[in-house]
Amino acid sequence: MALLPAGSIRSKNYPDNTFPFRAGSHFLYFVGISVPDAALFFADSEVTLYAPSPDASAALWHGPSPGLEELGATLGLRVRPTAELVVRARDLAGEIATVSPNEDVTADWLTNLLGRPVAARRGAHAADGTPDAALADALIAARLCHDEAGISQLRQAAAATALAHAAGMRATRPGLHEADVMAAMIAAIFASGMSLAYEPIVTVHGEVLHNQSYKNAITATDLLLADVGAETPEGWAGDVTRTWPASGRYSATQRALYDVVLEAQRLAISLVLPKTRYRTIHDATARRIVEGLVHLGILRGAVDGLIERGAHALFLPHGVGHLIGLDVHDMEDLGDRAGYATGRTRSTRFGDRYLRLDRDLLPGMAVTIEPGFYNVPAILNDPELTASIGGDLDRGKLQAFADVRGIRIEDDVVVTDAEPEVLSAAIPKAPSEVETAMRG
Repeated sequence: MALLPAGSIRSKNYPDNTFPFRAGSHFLYFVGISVPDAALFFADSEVTLYAPSPDASAALWHGPSPGLEELGATLGLRVRPTAELVVRARDLAGEIATVSPNEDVTADWLTNLLGRPVAARRGAHAADGTPDAALADALIAARLCHDEAGISQLRQAAAATALAHAAGMRATRPGLHEADVMAAMIAAIFASGMSLAYEPIVTVHGEVLHNQSYKNAITATDLLLADVGAETPEGWAGDVTRTWPASGRYSATQRALYDVVLEAQRLAISLVLPKTRYRTIHDATARRIVEGLVHLGILRGAVDGLIERGAHALFLPHGVGHLIGLDVHDMEDLGDRAGYATGRTRSTRFGDRYLRLDRDLLPGMAVTIEPGFYNVPAILNDPELTASIGGDLDRGKLQAFADVRGIRIEDDVVVTDAEPEVLSAAIPKAPSEVETAMRG
């Protein structure tokens, strides 16, 4: 028996001012819509959705809600009131496997329901051989490779994401603020009937990997890094990054480093093939970045030696990508249990240890490919991180590229039986195409 909860509505600051509700992704995978405070219960060959009965008084504020019978007819599921689940679960608590959304409030609800501890990220932390671990592994097996319906959802998310990036490129000009460009991108997503897959990154400080401040003015010498993705009504995500010049034309130094990242990204995408180990793609990408930096004179020495000493992580301090699907980082609530194949563990090296995925690729898997170059003072001024490179980092040469804080180029890619399908291919990334798109 297994129980997959949807999660609960949470308040921002007082009960009636709530965050937008999105059900847990394992629940969404089977049910397809968000139903607050519901849970999907599997027992033998029977599947039942337990959901709260509509609150008649809420209709005044939120409009009418479907009754349980109507909800069941829409979903093709047996639907019963939550009160019945409470009785049944408490009778069977020790036998029910659970995987909760990564929310403490949900874990508390499950703990109270089942009368036993249920931690957030239960599947990630459950001991092997336990029912919770077995359920987590079953969910991973079901969700790792997408069927045609799932891939269709990802295509829809990518299409809306493309509209957002086109709007952002057209909206950018010196004198505006990051918030102006972000607003144009969000408007395009919401106008397409979708929502945001994650909090957008739209920044002139691309060296801050997850920068979510939008207050900076855009100057003519800036690069604007935009990491923005749409989410379909059923919860499937897009995740795309582009980096474009505020002036509408890359400077010579910006173009040189942009080309290094773009060449690495194209190489990585070409390797998204069945049976390829994702770690191999990460390593090939890091090598291509180092080769490019040696060519530009920023790094000196043999490429193999530089990589062995971790030179790539000084400028690419994250993994090349991750799974994508119902979660923008798909199944990351299950931790490395989902991201890493059995017997594989994370590297302990700086940069490489942030690789979120180390599995052999299979048809139907969807991944991001997102190499970058980041000029991060906290890394480059750290004696411990830079000690192994020493004088082979030419800081004077790097200073010549001071108009580049950060560049990332990211696409969503599906593994097929043949060549990879780049879902976000419609979004310009060749320098000349980006400059043309910015002119509208």
